[in-house]
Amino acid sequence: MLSKTCEYALRAMIYIAQQSRDGSMINIKEIAGKINSPELFIAKILQGLSKQGFLQSSKGRYGGFYISDDEAKHSLADIITAIDGDKMFAGCGLGLAFCSETNPCPIHNTYKEARDQLHEIYGKTTLSQFRTENSVQKLQLRRE
Repeated sequence: MLSKTCEYALRAMIYIAQQSRDGSMINIKEIAGKINSPELFIAKILQGLSKQGFLQSSKGRYGGFYISDDEAKHSLADIITAIDGDKMFAGCGLGLAFCSETNPCPIHNTYKEARDQLHEIYGKTTLSQFRTENSVQKLQLRRE
């Protein structure tokens, strides 16, 4: 349901939120290694999110990425929408362009219910929830 780009973005943002809670800049090599992502690919994703105001970046030898307390208020749904658009939360389960309440596809009602639940889960989950000491130790962010 999520694009590969979006999966990497979510994992990277959660990792940065965890690691930058003390004000540290997290370098791209560390991020890529911890989430098992190609370095250039995740750098491009994070630069795009930085331009949209989801995190801050700094270039140079001591550069990297940082998420402030204000930026940590963003929900995972905000990030998903920024990367993939609203298709996950508003699209048709069969990918039909004209599926709606008045013109439903065969799985419309069932899919709408599941889609709304996902939107609620991702919408209620903010990056700030991953800034606690307990979350840093318990979360697995590498896809293996």
